[in-house]
Amino acid sequence: MIRQRTHGIAVAIAIALHLGSAFAAPGAHGPNGEHLDAPGSGTTTSGLARLPDGSVQVPMLAQRRMAIRTLIASESDANATIELSGRVVMDPNAGGRVQAVHGGRIDPGPAGLPVAGQTVRRGEVLAYVQHHAEPYALANQQSQLAELRSSRALAARRVQRLESLEGTVPRKDIDAARSELQSLTAREKSIGASIGSRETLTSPVSGVIARADAVAGQIVEARDVLFEVIDPARVLVEATTADPALPARVGDASLQGVPGVRLKLLGAARSLRDGVLPLTFRAQPDKAGTPMPLAIGQPVTVVASINERIKGFVLPAQAVVRNSSNEPIVWIKSSAERYIPQPVQYRALDAATVVVTQGLGADNRVVVQGAPLIAQIR
Repeated sequence: MIRQRTHGIAVAIAIALHLGSAFAAPGAHGPNGEHLDAPGSGTTTSGLARLPDGSVQVPMLAQRRMAIRTLIASESDANATIELSGRVVMDPNAGGRVQAVHGGRIDPGPAGLPVAGQTVRRGEVLAYVQHHAEPYALANQQSQLAELRSSRALAARRVQRLESLEGTVPRKDIDAARSELQSLTAREKSIGASIGSRETLTSPVSGVIARADAVAGQIVEARDVLFEVIDPARVLVEATTADPALPARVGDASLQGVPGVRLKLLGAARSLRDGVLPLTFRAQPDKAGTPMPLAIGQPVTVVASINERIKGFVLPAQAVVRNSSNEPIVWIKSSAERYIPQPVQYRALDAATVVVTQGLGADNRVVVQGAPLIAQIR
């Protein structure tokens, strides 16, 4: 996508420089009423150039090729916003980790070992952990099992003999012998099952394997995280702030640079963690059924509105670019082919719009589409 866009920019600028002059096409307006810059009939243009005062000369044909659109800025009120750093975390009710309770060797499940991105169902067997005792402990278990087998065989013969003498021996002796036989049988089964036993690892929820760190034959320790299963449609965003009073003023929120996702505040912690207060948001797509473009652990910037109003000029986020000094600027159209960079101060409103609080006037015609292309002209 970036390569195609860069190629398109290069072609547009090259055509404008090669032609040098062109006859104009009628002016047009965008779908929202913004002006689509086009030359007047019969206008003669010069080449692309960065002028000594920092402004840019853009020929009419180049403006049309670059699809530059401008809009007369109008001042209005908007909700104040605040930017919070955060990251995407797992929803504890729609995800889980699969860990080994005891150490052992990994054996594949009935369908083999799952891989990252594979869909699984709740309760599905993912793998087995074959337990192995130390040689000394294993020898003790085996010797104890042999003794129990011998004792069980003697107890079984004793019960059989007493049952054949039923009526001549007390009933309590027969019951005691049967009880001892049952105890020895249960102990034999328990110790026999512990030798060469294996642990079954199952999926805690239905979803997608987000992390898979198990291969056949791998030796794992107790509590090692082998798999992580999540529901990609249900994730949380955890943001942090140093102001304990902020959660009471937070309203709607969005993610900077991630359009199509809205956030709903679930709550804020009541204890500081590393000097900051965690705020938990639930991420939801704007359109139901749309895949969530987020991954667990992804760092994000949360733009949250607060219950305050500010005055400024609301513009698309792409209207604000950076100059060579890394200052935020907008491009103002001063004449048919001349654009002037104007330093501004702004605040983000959501993922797609910003509000310029200083640097603009009510009569400025601001470039709202194609500003990054103008900034590349040298």
